[in-house]
Amino acid sequence: MMKPLTCRRFNCNVWLTHHAEMMMRERKVSEAELIELIETGDIQRKSESHWWFYKDFPGRIDNLVCAAMQKGDALIVKTVMINWQLED
Repeated sequence: MMKPLTCRRFNCNVWLTHHAEMMMRERKVSEAELIELIETGDIQRKSESHWWFYKDFPGRIDNLVCAAMQKGDALIVKTVMINWQLED
């Protein structure tokens, strides 16, 4: 299990589900990439508390990288995806 992360962008803690950690390993998304995604990625809100953070990373051939998050007092990373497509 990863150590707890902190999000400066929203001044809150970041928690990863076991599923998110497993998907990061499987999809070869590093902790540094996840932090950069959270801090600088674009956001699409599905609802007030469910957000998608997404970012194109130079050098990755499986872009866009996306993390599905639940926002409350903390950010909870539910899953991490690659080859994600922005919906209108």
